[in-house]
Amino acid sequence: MKQHVGWIAGAAAAVLVAVGALTYAVAEDGGGSGSGGTPAADSADAGFARDMAVHHQQAVEMSYIVRDRTDDKDVRLLAYDIAQTQANQRGMLLGWLDLWELPKVSSKPPMAWMGMGDMPSAGDGSLMPGMATNAEMKKLQGLSGRQAEVFYLQLMTEHHKGGIHMAEGCVDKCTVGVEKRLAQGMVAGQQSEIELMADMLKERDAKPRS
Repeated sequence: MKQHVGWIAGAAAAVLVAVGALTYAVAEDGGGSGSGGTPAADSADAGFARDMAVHHQQAVEMSYIVRDRTDDKDVRLLAYDIAQTQANQRGMLLGWLDLWELPKVSSKPPMAWMGMGDMPSAGDGSLMPGMATNAEMKKLQGLSGRQAEVFYLQLMTEHHKGGIHMAEGCVDKCTVGVEKRLAQGMVAGQQSEIELMADMLKERDAKPRS
């Protein structure tokens, strides 16, 4: 397990190095869209950046909650790596919106850029696939030790599955090259973490909720 968690830590460090390079690449080509212009406000590029920034923010919040609720080194390291990776990716996505001079919020419902804007959300704070509800976030804050670890791993597994679905949508629909590559990296990285979390749940005599 320590070898797997160590690999995740190394991957997170690589992401930090890549953030500046990706942002610089977008600035250099003026947006990098296949059409040679800045993405429109209703484009998949802008929609993914807005929605994934919100999705990532909750993952960061969950990760910092569990770090305060357990002393387990592996869970704390995983949570720290997820928080750092997704906070930096979120900053990059919001930075691109600034670069493109596009709003960070939209009047359209989440996932509209994927053609899923009419999909009802789970409500109670769960705005997109995989997001935890406000009640689940409150429950996590009230747990400690192994119970907190298991619930966090279950919530984050679902969160990652939803994130992968969104990232795959960007890979298919986005036109900005570096954004598509970031999305593809999210798919690979989060799938690896799902596999790691399945092992960590098994070690705790638990399993994913779905």
